[in-house]
Amino acid sequence: MQQSIQPAIAGATGYAGFELARLLLRHPHVRKPLLFTREDEGGATAGLDELYPHISGNGGYPLRPFDWNALREQGVDVLFLATPHEVSRAWVPEALRRGLRVVDLSGAWRLSTPGHRAIYNFHDTDRAAAGKTQAAAVYGIPELHRERLKQAALVANAGCYATSIILALAPLARAGMLDLSFGVVCDSKSGVSGAGKQPTQKTHFVEVAENLSAYSVFNHRHTGEVLEQLGLAEDQLVFAPHLLPVPRGILSTIYARLKQPMQAQEVETCLRGFYEGSPWVRIFPCGKLPQIQYSLHTNYCDIGFTLADDRRRLVVVSCLDNLIKGAAGQAVQNMNLMFGFNEEEGLR
Repeated sequence: MQQSIQPAIAGATGYAGFELARLLLRHPHVRKPLLFTREDEGGATAGLDELYPHISGNGGYPLRPFDWNALREQGVDVLFLATPHEVSRAWVPEALRRGLRVVDLSGAWRLSTPGHRAIYNFHDTDRAAAGKTQAAAVYGIPELHRERLKQAALVANAGCYATSIILALAPLARAGMLDLSFGVVCDSKSGVSGAGKQPTQKTHFVEVAENLSAYSVFNHRHTGEVLEQLGLAEDQLVFAPHLLPVPRGILSTIYARLKQPMQAQEVETCLRGFYEGSPWVRIFPCGKLPQIQYSLHTNYCDIGFTLADDRRRLVVVSCLDNLIKGAAGQAVQNMNLMFGFNEEEGLR
């Protein structure tokens, strides 16, 4: 019989935090998670089931202010941080010092290159500790780093946009099939929940409904993840994110050129071979393209492609649910690897 572990979630009231709680509550090898709000949220008087009646029943789901002593007293094995980037940047070194394993859903530890990380404008009080923590972080896409994740103390859960792009291109990039002198263009569109629960003028219903808008072109925080994980130079990538008037889901349309003419079957074979044994990536046959609706509320990343008649111009379409495969579901998938569980546990 596999072990049962005790998880805790800091930031459980956000969209990703709630999805994470919901997934862990049905996981067969996980005890009921401890649910925390951040210290700066002023404590908690409501249960998670009061904020999200979707999970009401079963004795309630109390929220409490974040407390390191409570983690120790309750024997927490893994701490999930669904917290702002700067909060995770401050808390993770302390969590590791206390012997906790951490899955961080923020961007605090995803980027190994200082130039890419500068977009977050972190101010580390202990640079040596931050550098040591950064070196220990494993980038949290299981399909790319499965073996390293099994031994990880800190997983930097991948960004939602980045996951959709990296999974679509990694097989082709690693096989050396892309003509990078042509560059890669990633036209990505996300539902509004990707902006988080805190409302802003740009995510107001009046601004989003019946509208489609581009934002953060050339300076989105996920750009560095794509560059680092695919081994691309900055001038080889154009990443243009857009806000869709839908609650959730991501569709990335990626334009690339192959080094030499290829048959569609060769491209499909490359994709399928790379993801053999990866249960959460679905490859569509040439000409059949995924849609957001196919992967909603699942941990799947769906990938399809179309090849032009010249057999070099390639369009790849990748779809996923930004709150599941792009956040909470991938976090659970990473946890499964860290603790030796089947990669699919709690996600079906």
